[in-house]
Amino acid sequence: MKKVCVFLADGFEEIEGLTVVDILRRAGIETETVSVMGRKEISGSHGITVLADLLFEEASMEDTDMLVLPGGMPGTLNLKAHEGLRELLCDFDGRGKLIAAICAAPSILSGLGMLRGRKACAYPSFEAELDCGEVQSQPVVTDGHITTGRGMGAAIPFALRLTALLEGDEKAEEIRESIVYEA
Repeated sequence: MKKVCVFLADGFEEIEGLTVVDILRRAGIETETVSVMGRKEISGSHGITVLADLLFEEASMEDTDMLVLPGGMPGTLNLKAHEGLRELLCDFDGRGKLIAAICAAPSILSGLGMLRGRKACAYPSFEAELDCGEVQSQPVVTDGHITTGRGMGAAIPFALRLTALLEGDEKAEEIRESIVYEA
């Protein structure tokens, strides 16, 4: 079974984080929410409190297939500030393992040099911060092992793309139909 870790920090965009968790779990993909705040209770950018499955310090990443970063403010800044997460992202990137970020969170990957020479997208006000080969305005962009999404309105296509990367296009289409999502 494939395994994904979605990282949560105070101020994360709830729809971007939880849509990914919901759709991946519907697809039968083991998906854990991981807090980088030192506590499991996380307050989203719109005041919705979420209980993470694990603390970063408790999570085992050995068998993890993909890391996902939701955007939102100040969630993106809180994720970026976590040294252990930055090191983990660099390790995954170095090994060519799957990494995904949406909205403001692609700026974290850019700051770590992971987008150089790649096509990527981000929330429009963060596009200028992307150090990448080409900024695109598509809802979701996959270039190699890195997938980026533009923002909350792209949360479903972003999650469906991650499903396709992990379990194939047929599974993603099955989930798309089951949730009555019209692209």
